Amino acid sequence: MNKRLIPPEKGEIEEIALREALEERYLAYALSTIMNRALPDARDGLKPVHRRILYGMRLLRLDPGAAFKKSAKVVGDVMGNFHPHGDQAIYDAMVRLAQGFAQRYPLIDGQGNFGNIDGDNAAAMRYTEARLTDVAQLLLDGIDEDAVDFRATYDGGSTEPVVLPAAFPNLLANGSQGIAVGMATAIPPHNVAELCDAALFLIQNPNARSRTLLRYVKGPDFPTGGVIVDPPEVIAEAYATGRGAFRVRARWRTEDTGRGTYVVVVTEIPWLVQKSRLVERIAELINERKLPLVADVRDESAEDVRLVIEPRARTVDAGLMMESLFKLTELEVRIPLNMNVLSKGRVPKVLGLAEIIGEWLEHRREVLVRRARHRLGKIEHRLEVLGGLLIAYLNLDKVIKIIRREDEPKPVLVKTFRLSDVQADAILNMRLRNLRRLEEMEIKAEDRALRDELKELKALIGSSQRQWKKIADEIKALKARFGPGTDLGRRRTAFDRAPEHDQAAIEEAMVVREPITVVVSRKGWIRALRGHVGDLSGISFKADDGLKFAFFTETTAKVLIFGSNGRFYTLEAARLPGGRGHGEPVRLFIDLDEAEIVAALAYEGGRKFLVASYAGNGFVVPEEECLATTRKGKQVLNLKPPDRAAAMTPVVGEQVAVIGENRKLLVFPLAQVPQMARGRGVRLQRYREKGLSDIATFAAKDGMAWTDAAGRTFTLSAKDLADWRGNRADAGRIAPRGFPKNNKFGRFPPIAANDAAEGA
Repeated sequence: MNKRLIPPEKGEIEEIALREALEERYLAYALSTIMNRALPDARDGLKPVHRRILYGMRLLRLDPGAAFKKSAKVVGDVMGNFHPHGDQAIYDAMVRLAQGFAQRYPLIDGQGNFGNIDGDNAAAMRYTEARLTDVAQLLLDGIDEDAVDFRATYDGGSTEPVVLPAAFPNLLANGSQGIAVGMATAIPPHNVAELCDAALFLIQNPNARSRTLLRYVKGPDFPTGGVIVDPPEVIAEAYATGRGAFRVRARWRTEDTGRGTYVVVVTEIPWLVQKSRLVERIAELINERKLPLVADVRDESAEDVRLVIEPRARTVDAGLMMESLFKLTELEVRIPLNMNVLSKGRVPKVLGLAEIIGEWLEHRREVLVRRARHRLGKIEHRLEVLGGLLIAYLNLDKVIKIIRREDEPKPVLVKTFRLSDVQADAILNMRLRNLRRLEEMEIKAEDRALRDELKELKALIGSSQRQWKKIADEIKALKARFGPGTDLGRRRTAFDRAPEHDQAAIEEAMVVREPITVVVSRKGWIRALRGHVGDLSGISFKADDGLKFAFFTETTAKVLIFGSNGRFYTLEAARLPGGRGHGEPVRLFIDLDEAEIVAALAYEGGRKFLVASYAGNGFVVPEEECLATTRKGKQVLNLKPPDRAAAMTPVVGEQVAVIGENRKLLVFPLAQVPQMARGRGVRLQRYREKGLSDIATFAAKDGMAWTDAAGRTFTLSAKDLADWRGNRADAGRIAPRGFPKNNKFGRFPPIAANDAAEGA
């Protein structure tokens, strides 16, 4: 501990800068969180609490074949000896190690209620029992043979392992989740047989890159299965950098229920998704009418997952229905990959796939050498003992005589036969029943076998090639034990490409298709009335506000807004506020800034619009070019201040009519106006003062029409318009008698605000 953090004695006060004190203490806290709580060790893939649980269970002799013991006993021993952080925290970590739906290869064999995939909690620790699994035994194998370092426990009363020997690639096989200070880790589980293949390849090719290892490690292998729908290049990039995410979907199939009907059955759900919460969410969306293709959902699960989803009708496309569910529910999730681990057990670092497997292999090599040296010492000690025993057999009568006559026979034996203390103690501790002729022969045979083993161990310690061969043999045995032919080892998560569906069809499938009437007020408030409402006289507005635009559409459609800044904005009709109140300001949905709404209409596709500015410039733009994807809209009509967008109308026919604020009307062919995707356009009408008031298009055979203040419609034929015909950019002539005083042709949507209301 830093001495500066220890309070001074005798009540002395030492002044420390606040910034320095905070930095020092926060750094100590951050390091403690990173090293001792949040990030796993790259070598054994465990955090301290998990390592202490496994080691504590080994001390309790809870091996795979042993009888179960109460979880409370395990938690108590671990808390008292190694981990003083509360019994519930230890038990929660222990429960997770036993959950087959959370751990790909469980480390604890639990008996009793250890929770379920529905999210139910485990029973209290006094009711459950536990013991180690074969996988946990592999992690601990060799821990008593000086394979790893030990350190003092928190109270100094005993020791605990710094890291486990880890004959199992636990970090990638079971994954890890954790949040530290300023960093986090998120490693999904993988298939151990694939990891073994990658490790064997890396032993033969130490410089292999992560992308190369993807020939063996296809991707995550979740305990709950599912389907990964990311393309291979995305998966490769994630493993190469150590950061990324995987799109995981539920596995489903259709079941024929007769008479042309069917249901969809979900048999696997994404990892860490609570099934009960998933079902509740789907039911809520059905009640909220956000899943119009789904009629019902029910959970028929027993030991296996079985969620039954009924379509609204037999004609519903199952793939399209599931796409809408994937988009709105946890039937599809993104599982992050952030391989941030403690490299060498000390340095937090984001590693790639090859680096993580490499660290595990280096650790296995170190464990192998340490175990070999430990065994070497045991053999040398045993050979020394056997040498003394053989001397005793050759001089048995003399040895017995010395032991019988001498009060202190050990010094005499050492001096007489030139024995070591170890050999003398072995002779004196030998039992009488071992004084058989056969024992001497057995000892000589044991001596020869030990010397052969000694020779092999020395060759192993002195040769890196032999070491890697030994490690490769162990990995091959591990793969055979957990290979794809076993229930635990077979791959559970599949890979596929997400089916190609029309995005518009998917969005439409998530909204109930109903007729609506969109109403926009003069002050820019928007709402959607249910149904096609032809009579809008009964709707109310805020004070000093009134109707400006109203048109029929459907909830699955898009709404186009044309602003005086020359931008088009797109709104989803399904997201518009209802018609019970006054609606909401359209500025809440789009960044209209100080601009005013020039036009509002439903998007149909395939049409063309004539847009014009106050200065009299304009052009024709295809409707598809007006769709915007962001709140900021799409600039279509370029303007130079103080000019502004003044009018917009759908193109109908081959003639254009333009009227200015000076009441001069001009009619000319539409062919004189260019079609553009964006720009300032060309001059439509020339003005000395003021500017453009309104525009209209029409077919010559139908004539030009307008609507007066009383809602009456008037039409002038092509022959009657002879005096106003001209060319683009002409000044025009005074409008005909009866033309509205507000210089407006009338609105193009099915329902229009009349001029009286607009002028109020």
